[in-house]
Amino acid sequence: MRTLFLHPPSFDGFDGGAGARYQMRREVRSFWYPTWLAQPAALVPDSKLIDAPPQGLKFADLAAEIRSRELVVMHTSSPSFTADIRTAEQIKQVNPDIRIGLIGAAVAVEPEKSLRASGAVDFVARNEFDFTIKELAEGRPWHEIAGLSWRSPDGGLVHNADRPILENMDALPWVSPVYKRDLTIENYFSGYLQHPYLSFYTGRGCKSRCTFCLWPQTVGGHRYRVRSVADVVAETAWARRAFPQVKEFFFDDDTLTDNLPRAEALSLELGKLGVTWSCNAKANVPRRTLAIMKDNGLRVLVVGYESGNQQILFNIKKGMRVEFARRFSRDCHELGILVHGTFILGLPGETRETIQETLKFAKEINPHTIQVSLAAPYPGTYLYRQAKENGWLPAEEGELLTARGTQLAPLSYPHLSHGEIFASVEEFYRSFYLRPAKIAAMLAEMISSPALLGRRLREGAEFFQFLRSRRNAA
Repeated sequence: MRTLFLHPPSFDGFDGGAGARYQMRREVRSFWYPTWLAQPAALVPDSKLIDAPPQGLKFADLAAEIRSRELVVMHTSSPSFTADIRTAEQIKQVNPDIRIGLIGAAVAVEPEKSLRASGAVDFVARNEFDFTIKELAEGRPWHEIAGLSWRSPDGGLVHNADRPILENMDALPWVSPVYKRDLTIENYFSGYLQHPYLSFYTGRGCKSRCTFCLWPQTVGGHRYRVRSVADVVAETAWARRAFPQVKEFFFDDDTLTDNLPRAEALSLELGKLGVTWSCNAKANVPRRTLAIMKDNGLRVLVVGYESGNQQILFNIKKGMRVEFARRFSRDCHELGILVHGTFILGLPGETRETIQETLKFAKEINPHTIQVSLAAPYPGTYLYRQAKENGWLPAEEGELLTARGTQLAPLSYPHLSHGEIFASVEEFYRSFYLRPAKIAAMLAEMISSPALLGRRLREGAEFFQFLRSRRNAA
């Protein structure tokens, strides 16, 4: 079938659905690669991938492409679902005969509810959906396709058996050729990565049990299944030739350091290529492994610290001790590895005092850059069920974003209100970044690089605009 893979138009500055872990408008302009769409697109010959948000495309820009297609596969998320349903209904108006399906964590968790939301949606591909979409595009009878929920001709809803989890990750084709065919990589930005960058996965799943984390609890699972080192290195080498302008490769696995021997082996091979690379990591990587990674091209680690309070880390089943995170952070500083630290405010057990404790901890470990998010109870996570059971979600369905994509504080506790949690984000950012030592470090960094100077000035303006938009949303 002539297939279009679509990340539909969304909020201004919204960097989420098809790539980012937590969908919202970021502090600085950021767009992540639509890897979850590119992967099935690589399995369907002559398909096309359109990532509308980073290209600034509106629905009117898509009409001609929609008329020429038989099948549309859209990536959706809990925050963008309502807008994506409207897009599906508009697509049907343009091409009534087209088949429309949804993929993503939101519909994997609630396939029945997703199909009932609109008659424009013909099917949902649940969980790990790559080969489900491939078989559907090949024209197989829908009742034979594992992992598919669909609308029958009489209007009934059918849920086929689950698809077995994919064990041979090398069976997946590379996504980089799809990027080359359909995307403009200069449209993708991240505040902590060099520009332009390229991002893809070397494995799926995460062995951690963090109660808030969306992907392992919905699509990826809790076993870290990996591609062979040879396959990852071959794609990296191909992509370096195909995109000579790329300055950094980012491996977006939930946690690449879940398998330390493989992380070391992959580092050694990447070192032979001479590329600069970065990845997600836990704050428990031993110094020996960090040194091997750094010596072989590692530049930045993205680390989810979440909180500086040990009890909160216990509450969210983080499997991390604050003293380990301190030692890890010290090792990174001494080895010259930059850290982008992420923190979450409003998790179970949060108080005014623990917010200040986390802020003090962040200043102490002093990551190069930080991201401060609000606890987001996505459907399908333990945190969502916990919030519903304990009455921490006053609304029946807690809203996660404003109409413009700014993150809200959906959780509320008897001792800590929505408003206090929401306001604490700005306080955290200002207190962390507007320190004399931090300002001096940023100025020194900008002076050393004229190219970086322009970028940081732009990001600074976007950051303060982001803070203003939050105040307007409060």
